[in-house]
Amino acid sequence: MTDTTRTISGKALHPVGLGCMNLSWAYGTPPSHDDGMKLLNRALDLGYNHLDTARIYGGGKNEALIGEALKGRRNEFFLASKCGIVVEGPKRGVDCSPEAIDRAIDESLRLLGTDHIDLYYMHRFDPNVGIADSVGALARAMESGKIGAYGVSEWSSAHIREAHGVHAVGAVQTEYSLWTRNVELAVLDTCHELGVPLVAFSPVGRGALCGVLRDPSTLEESDLRTKMPRFNAENWPHNLALIDGLAALAKEVGVTTGQLALAWVLSRGDHVHVIPGTTNLQHLADNYAAWDLQLPADVLEAAGKLINEDTVAGHRYHDAIRPTIDTEEFEPA
Repeated sequence: MTDTTRTISGKALHPVGLGCMNLSWAYGTPPSHDDGMKLLNRALDLGYNHLDTARIYGGGKNEALIGEALKGRRNEFFLASKCGIVVEGPKRGVDCSPEAIDRAIDESLRLLGTDHIDLYYMHRFDPNVGIADSVGALARAMESGKIGAYGVSEWSSAHIREAHGVHAVGAVQTEYSLWTRNVELAVLDTCHELGVPLVAFSPVGRGALCGVLRDPSTLEESDLRTKMPRFNAENWPHNLALIDGLAALAKEVGVTTGQLALAWVLSRGDHVHVIPGTTNLQHLADNYAAWDLQLPADVLEAAGKLINEDTVAGHRYHDAIRPTIDTEEFEPA
């Protein structure tokens, strides 16, 4: 790599950030509190300087963990969090009203133990609130110094452009990996045109593209992947064969399967960042090192031809979640 950093909101960052979700939620039983603290500190020691969290991750537990673990090290990292997804008892939905955004920012600041959040996303698009109203609330938070920039997550190209017209978008976060290519329909190019960084979550396919998971039936019932079509009994054998092919490619060039998957996403544009999550200290180091790999172009191309929207079996989300995603969708085959 010729450049060692990529920029978000004027800050030069290592292009591999840390997604912190699974330290508190989503993929079965999270690590212990002490192990989570240890991993976060180890991440900073390795050089990670972009940490990503959200209010929904453990209902605030993830923000609180970061605040406690990294107290005294706040100046060492760029901090991103998110608001907008509402999970309160039986209540489920999206609320990006100005009032909800104002409350959420103040609560995030409290939980994180900081006086500012560098980047604050609307976690999903809210069709019931005008974009100018939501962005206006975030712009006021920027003026007051509570947040440094605002972003949007899983938004369509048209809505990103509309928001950017109200106030410049600091970053767009969306799922992007070898097997999830929706951003290539419009969002990837829109971000490049507007000069907006694209932050890819789940860049290793929710762990699948690391080649470690062999049998999803062994996952805990609370693991989100048990509800995702790509991991079900019908689709998984086909997808595992693709993953094994990716592992063979990675072995040829002496890298891990996960590193090849990350390097592929990072190769998609100089405005692209990745935020893989992990609870494993070795994987933490491997992921960080993926940026420094000098992989042949033909290997990256082969990876992309092997695993893509046409070769993967199953949708990325189950039917109940799909309507909440604003990012452009491929036409059914």
